Amino acid sequence: MKKILLTLSILASTLGFSQETKDKRETKEKEIEGVIITKTKKAVEQKADRTIYDFSEQSHLNSGTTMEGLKKIPGLVVSEMAGMIYQGKSLEVYMDGRPLNLYSDQLTAYLEGLPANSIERIEMITQPGAEFPATSGGAILNIVTSRSAKSYLSATYAGGYRFSNYDKFRNKFNNSLTLNSKNRWFGWQLNIGQSYNESETQSTIDEISKLGNDNIGRNQFLRSAFTFDLGKDRLLLNYNFSNNNADRYIDSYALFEGTEIISNDKTSSDNMRHEVMATYQKKFDDRSKKFEIKGTYSNNKADFNQNSHRLLPIENFLNTANGSSQNVFNLKVDYAQPIKILEEGKLSLGADYNQQDFVANDNIIDNLDYSSKTSAVYSEVNAKKGKFDFVLGLRGEYYNVGGTSYDYEEKKYDALIPFDKFKVFPNASVQYNFVPNMVFANINYNKKISLPSIANLNPNNTRYGNSTIDFSGNPNLQPTIYDNFEFKLSAMNFAFIGYTLTSGKNQVVQEVSRTGDRIFQTSANVDHLRIHNFNAGIPIPFAVFNKPFSELLKMEVNPDKMNFIYLYTSYQIQEIDKIVNPKGYWTYSASGQFLLPSKIKLNISYTYLGKGNYYYFYPNKSFYNSFDISMSRKFNKDRMTLTLFANDIFNTVENNLRTINATPNVFIRNKNDSRTFGLSFSYKIPTKNKLAKEDPNMIKTTNQNDNSGEVLQQGQ
Repeated sequence: MKKILLTLSILASTLGFSQETKDKRETKEKEIEGVIITKTKKAVEQKADRTIYDFSEQSHLNSGTTMEGLKKIPGLVVSEMAGMIYQGKSLEVYMDGRPLNLYSDQLTAYLEGLPANSIERIEMITQPGAEFPATSGGAILNIVTSRSAKSYLSATYAGGYRFSNYDKFRNKFNNSLTLNSKNRWFGWQLNIGQSYNESETQSTIDEISKLGNDNIGRNQFLRSAFTFDLGKDRLLLNYNFSNNNADRYIDSYALFEGTEIISNDKTSSDNMRHEVMATYQKKFDDRSKKFEIKGTYSNNKADFNQNSHRLLPIENFLNTANGSSQNVFNLKVDYAQPIKILEEGKLSLGADYNQQDFVANDNIIDNLDYSSKTSAVYSEVNAKKGKFDFVLGLRGEYYNVGGTSYDYEEKKYDALIPFDKFKVFPNASVQYNFVPNMVFANINYNKKISLPSIANLNPNNTRYGNSTIDFSGNPNLQPTIYDNFEFKLSAMNFAFIGYTLTSGKNQVVQEVSRTGDRIFQTSANVDHLRIHNFNAGIPIPFAVFNKPFSELLKMEVNPDKMNFIYLYTSYQIQEIDKIVNPKGYWTYSASGQFLLPSKIKLNISYTYLGKGNYYYFYPNKSFYNSFDISMSRKFNKDRMTLTLFANDIFNTVENNLRTINATPNVFIRNKNDSRTFGLSFSYKIPTKNKLAKEDPNMIKTTNQNDNSGEVLQQGQ
């Protein structure tokens, strides 16, 4: 192990030096054609507050849907019951630096409809600072779709096809086109695409409900960005649109009070989202200064319909329909400038206003009217002293949350439990740099809050229900307060070892219970929850095992041209009310890159989650167990990439668990057609302008921990 760690350190140093030397040499050789060679992207990059996964160049991550790519990230757990959790922390999903405001089925449909090859990278922000809303909860998953703009028209087409073959052949395909350009007045980017997905789900609950689902999902999306230069300043305008609609054909069997009930049912859902945003950026001669104003408005509309045709014991028909509308408005101001503190420092200030209005209806009755208004101010100081980096932040937020819900029994509206408070959220970080930008130890603390999601509040059933199954939200849920602690030792931006502790008050969890032959699922607050999570990751280049150490020092390292394996493991234990002697579970993940003849790249990954308490659920078999493989090759001067892939080759991905919060335990099994085979490809259409040069990126990223350049952000 010492040899491996020492070798990795040497390789990382060699990588930085050799890559820089190589880039200079190639740039000089290509100057006649006016082309600028850029550095090779890092597949995985560790920073003090986040882990970054590059999707744009990783064929095993971008060959399918965004949801399929996310499930391959080590430490990320996706569950219908508990949502998304990364290294023990509940995730708030952002896109290009701002919340998506989509939850549960709507979020799943959106991510399953978005091709993974249409995004640039994924940022897992485990320690969001004062700049981020306190409502980000435990951690943030930020999907970055930015592209750099060029002074000529650039076009990239990406498409994919995959299939599953269980009881019948099912097709899944996607297409997307990205265009961008700029001239002396403005720059623009357009990303349009669609996807089609046929799938199967088999579900069993306590042998009293058996469902066979034949699903068809369709998605269309458009993302656009326009940037105008106003002297030294810039104005960015965005418009984004997405539409997800799905039909589900269900063969249903239920056993209710000794009577068998058989029906052929259909559900239809339609989710439509519009978003507009304007960003004004003041440019300073001092690049460390920043002044930015953002205004965003989004509207999400959802409709759900269920048509039930009961065949036995008596033929009848039943139709239900409900819908919802959500409007979100946000205004944010950020300012930053360098200050003289210790050896050097930076001061960041800002204010934020967010308003969310949600109305749910059951047929013609508006049975939930929910409003949330948040006003916030923040201040954060960064300082440096010797090998130490310090961050100290404070964020104050005032919440005004309330509304009404309809009581069907009393036939009247009741006021929701109000949340009218001002709260302060501190954050602090200390980092010691053993080797600058290579090896560091970091200790973080922050306090956060998570408001109940709309999916958990909505009293309507937005999923399939029958005689034995009843899904509903809880409009009286209260916010969750988190205290997050983290320690991490990171080396070479790849290897790391860390420990996190999350303490939550009023944690929102899913509860499933059984009364007679009725299964009820809803959301509830848990007084107290503590999550301990240990995790570690290390890359091992194969050259360690077959080359003398003296040769390793002379190697010209390029991660895109190396055989290596990346190992990840974690152990998590949850201490939660009603659970006596909780059991933790291990996660093991290994992903390897192998360079084959004819420039073929082989990627193999295996992930296994063991048994252990997962909120109020305990698995009867592994939570997640998947073996995936992909082969890719670049053609036509690297303009075209073709990938062949197979996901869940051994068909082992399955939710098979039981509830442990109440007796009797409820046994739940869901099996999707997760074993799929397919291909994906992308093609960068070449320009006819041989002297075309890539311009500096157009809008500086708001990631204060990354000063590597500027990008044309779709709303960041």
